[in-house]
Amino acid sequence: MSKLLTKTTFTVGLLFLLMAVPALGATVNKSVKIQANTEAGGASSVNGSISVGENAVVTGNVKTVNGTIRVDAGATIEKASTVNGSVRIAENVRSESLSTVNGSVKVGPTASVSGDVEAVNGRITIGKGGTVTGNVGNVNGQIGLAGAEVGGNLKTVNGDIDLEDGSVVQGDLVVEKNSGWGWGKSKSREPRIVIGPGSRVEGTIVLEREVKLFISESASVGGVEGTMSMEDAVRFSGDRP
Repeated sequence: MSKLLTKTTFTVGLLFLLMAVPALGATVNKSVKIQANTEAGGASSVNGSISVGENAVVTGNVKTVNGTIRVDAGATIEKASTVNGSVRIAENVRSESLSTVNGSVKVGPTASVSGDVEAVNGRITIGKGGTVTGNVGNVNGQIGLAGAEVGGNLKTVNGDIDLEDGSVVQGDLVVEKNSGWGWGKSKSREPRIVIGPGSRVEGTIVLEREVKLFISESASVGGVEGTMSMEDAVRFSGDRP
């Protein structure tokens, strides 16, 4: 897929959710709670939130259409996905992938995601010691890494990106060209990209549009290419530009 996220992908995902929920015999208008220290095969709803208690083990997917997904500390799940709602996983949670269309994604400290973390319209934050093996990306909304590591690429279209506390992106950091996605002024504003002290982008910063690029003097990147070059970056000392 040439672009980070497409309308087709999420339309198909939404249809899958709507068709799969009744087939699984899940609730439609009620929230679902998996108790702490228990095991479950999965959970799904249409108009309800889903919560997973501490140290619970969920061997199937966790998904809803209109609702938030919350996973407490030490739990293990497979995929967590919602359309209209946020996904929040606490410290030491293990999961396969996290996704939402309209909502934020928060990955707690020392949590790990073995696949991708994706949003369309929403902020993504990854706490200290958090790891994502795959890609992290959104269209609209800030992406913040605080002492976290991403094994794949980090991508946005209109969002700001902030790497703090020695965060690491092993792949590329990509700001894609705006092709119609956006919330009002977000279409024309320049995203703000900050590579903070001690942070690293081991791949390349690929800029398909103009941004405000700040790189700490103690940070390292594999280069800048596209509409801008390394010479266009503002180097700074201290914690913030």
